Amino acid sequence: MTTVGIATGAGRGMGLACAQRLADVVDVLLLVDRDGVTAAAEAARISGEKHRATAESMVLDITDVDGLARLTDRVGELGTLRAVAHAAGISPTMADWRRILTVDLVGTALLVRALRPLATAGTATVCFASMAPLFDSAAPDPAALAVLDDPLDENFLEHLHDVLGSAVENAGVAYSWAKRGVHRFVQREAVRLGGVGARICSVSPGIIDTPQGRQEAEKHPSMERLVQGTPLGRKGESKDVAAAVAFLLSDEAAFVNGIDLLVDGGVVAAVRSASSSAV
Repeated sequence: MTTVGIATGAGRGMGLACAQRLADVVDVLLLVDRDGVTAAAEAARISGEKHRATAESMVLDITDVDGLARLTDRVGELGTLRAVAHAAGISPTMADWRRILTVDLVGTALLVRALRPLATAGTATVCFASMAPLFDSAAPDPAALAVLDDPLDENFLEHLHDVLGSAVENAGVAYSWAKRGVHRFVQREAVRLGGVGARICSVSPGIIDTPQGRQEAEKHPSMERLVQGTPLGRKGESKDVAAAVAFLLSDEAAFVNGIDLLVDGGVVAAVRSASSSAV
């Protein structure tokens, strides 16, 4: 049986770090990215190194339904889907609120839906979320959560705007809601996939030293205060997150399903502790 792995956003940063870990887990590895040149170069490099997997690249926007169909067809041609590290996404400085929700939440749901028929016993998926929604101590509006739980509704963005109002037009707010949606989507998908013996989890990185993370830090100086308040006293590295993803995708995590793993150096705990002490 030929096992197949997928890493999205695999041209750089955390997606690439996940691809490098997956290269020793599966027989064939698909590096998926919108940047075909970078993805092809990394696939060639991985194939030329001493890894178990041979690698190939695929140019794909995860919101492209036709492109996702090509991805599933290719996996079916190659073998059995074993592992998916879905790191592709955008951050608040990269787009407006609609695009952020479309890529980070709707795109995640589209990808997982497309791959669902390929899931079998032993298939494991990790979707990237974020620590962002975990800083919000207020109970979310139930009406907003009801909309959030149906990201593939054709009027999803309009419905979410109806319940959240103009606040969601702020890119940071949209990002937080998108990632909250990923947390919740993974929980529901775990129930759907469990019947065939497949698993899905999410991972929530903290402040990670990647090109995308540095771009956000330039626009938001407050992020440096979070770094300073991180109990481990540093930013994370791509390899820190990739190691957590590798565990969740491994057989060692065979009974771990439907959860979010926070990889933030303890900063959420520090902020929550400070808030509790102030009460």
